[in-house]
Amino acid sequence: MTQQPQTTLTTTLPTSMRAIGYTASLPIDNPQALQDLVLPLPSLKPHDLLVKISAIAANPVDYKIRKNRPASAEKPEILGWDAVGTVVATGEAVTLFQTGDQVFYAGALDRPGANSEYHAVDERLVGHKPQTLSDAEAAALPLTAITAWELLFDRLQLDQPATTPPTYAQKVLLISGAAGGVGSIMVQLAKLRTDAIVIGTASRPESQDWVKALGADYVINHQLPIEEELARIGINQVSHIASLVDTAAYYEQFIAALAPQGKLALIDDPKIALDIRPLKLKSLSLHWELMFTRSLFQTPDQQQQHQLLNQVAALVDHGQLKTTVGQHLGLINAANVRLAHHLLEQGSVIGKLVLAGFPQEHAALV
Repeated sequence: MTQQPQTTLTTTLPTSMRAIGYTASLPIDNPQALQDLVLPLPSLKPHDLLVKISAIAANPVDYKIRKNRPASAEKPEILGWDAVGTVVATGEAVTLFQTGDQVFYAGALDRPGANSEYHAVDERLVGHKPQTLSDAEAAALPLTAITAWELLFDRLQLDQPATTPPTYAQKVLLISGAAGGVGSIMVQLAKLRTDAIVIGTASRPESQDWVKALGADYVINHQLPIEEELARIGINQVSHIASLVDTAAYYEQFIAALAPQGKLALIDDPKIALDIRPLKLKSLSLHWELMFTRSLFQTPDQQQQHQLLNQVAALVDHGQLKTTVGQHLGLINAANVRLAHHLLEQGSVIGKLVLAGFPQEHAALV
């Protein structure tokens, strides 16, 4: 049942909050690359929730923005697009939530991130937190779950049997970079919601074990020729490829591995232009996925992310989908968020990096 609109800010909220942000784009080994700040509480738009943050996760998008988006002492940038918390106030047009609700979400790229004690976010991008997970476990899910879901079902359309190429009787999905955050969710969703054979790529023994444990039918080593690795497991071609990291390095191999009328989707940012002409001979299609597209352009269907996250929460609470926490880095402060950025920039993270709770000292001013 649709809930009635709620009131705006209550008088019991503080006037300021702690946040982690940056005032200049600096290398992550610089102590000033990310700083502990005190900022005013955000104001709410009509469809906004004010969420008291209890847990966050770090993603590669965080350090990419830190390196490229200008900031200043007068206008610091706050990162973070994975959050769990409790709704403490609502905008005048909110109908999907009420104060006291526990929520999880990724938010919008063109608004301040959630690395703060309080955060304003459009309700249409927010889901009810899975009841069976801790806050830290739930924080690992939103951005990667939305990305994996949209890539599999909106872009590759793997939940539609009619999309199977007629020259390839069995759908076979190759997930390149399957041990990362998006890959860890995608492997599970592909096994749950499609009839495709799922092949994940991973190079290190520990990452290969991780992908196998998530349910992949096969794991191959992307440091070896893909054609040879597929032959090793008795598969000649694949119908779909989800490229999650370093697409440019494997682009020619992907084209060779795809069956006629196959689909290639990617989420990374290739450093060189991709030549689409080699796709023509096989009538291959190329798809991009950015989970922030709906919020950036305020698309009419942006509330699908609310519905999507609620479906993810239901799958979790029914024991069908598991969290993808790789490492818990401790409390939410600048030092620990810098560590998260450092680990992500190294490029060898398995699963997701999460943080939960703010230090008890230096409470925000009331």
